[in-house]
Amino acid sequence: MKLNLYQKTAIVTVIATLFLILVGGLVRAAGAGLGCPDWPKCFGTWIPPTTAEALPAGFDESQFNVWKTWIEYINRLIGVVIGFLVVATFGLSFRYRKEKTSVFIASVIAFVLVLFQGWLGGQVVRSGLSEGMITLHMLLAMIIVTVLLYATYHATSDFMQVEVDAKLRKKLLWTSGVLLFLTVAQMVLGTQVREGIDLIKEAQNVPPRSTWIEQVGSIFPVHRSFSWALVIGGGVLFYFIRKYHAEGLVRKLAVWNVALIVLQVFIGAGLYYLDMPRVLQVLHLVGISLMICGQFLLILITTNDRDTVEFKQKAV
Repeated sequence: MKLNLYQKTAIVTVIATLFLILVGGLVRAAGAGLGCPDWPKCFGTWIPPTTAEALPAGFDESQFNVWKTWIEYINRLIGVVIGFLVVATFGLSFRYRKEKTSVFIASVIAFVLVLFQGWLGGQVVRSGLSEGMITLHMLLAMIIVTVLLYATYHATSDFMQVEVDAKLRKKLLWTSGVLLFLTVAQMVLGTQVREGIDLIKEAQNVPPRSTWIEQVGSIFPVHRSFSWALVIGGGVLFYFIRKYHAEGLVRKLAVWNVALIVLQVFIGAGLYYLDMPRVLQVLHLVGISLMICGQFLLILITTNDRDTVEFKQKAV
């Protein structure tokens, strides 16, 4: 298998975008979201200072924390690199504008969404990490990842030999579709829980860390209840792949999706009972991002008519 330049670039871009989500989780866990209080510069300069004494005029020294500033600054630099990767993916996609129009269109959409995400990032900073803005920022990041994954899959699907039984295909499509809906809803709820916790820990009188989740309000019980819906959906998915003897990539991907659901439940329990350790916060964010990608990829495979036709022909 020899990939062309677009395919290589698209794969790297998907992986890099997921890495940026990881870095974003580290920024959030470190409380460095406002490490740079302005946008697009950081403390009025393109390269932030390393000491409070070096701050330009007009900035309050109490806003400056060298570690948080540079954590956020590195996050922005990685975002710029990924932006260039998306631009490169867009430029290279012109080769597919007639052969595989869907690849070209998806690359164009990803390019436009990244431009909007850059603007939205500035609004998040200017709003002081206001409620709702962070949720929208995260949701858009996952839309970008799935659009890039769509383009990458269709550009490389010729290299894959996936066999999907017609009966299993329909069941997998519905199950993975429901799981994807529940997972996105769970991600939005989880982000809102985190926004509530940020308000609590930044209050004038900060309560004990062990009480943060309980003080968030009714959003947390809803978030917790959704996890059981995901567990049930994962159980249904596992039942279908066992019943219809799924093999190869489909089986591996389905098992991987079920394993991620179980892992997320344990991480969520750890966050609740261990008073929200930072490492688990990051793992929880990365885990749900991988879940969305895995479920979306399963949908892509089960909606590929060419794979089903090939399976029927082999059966004959």
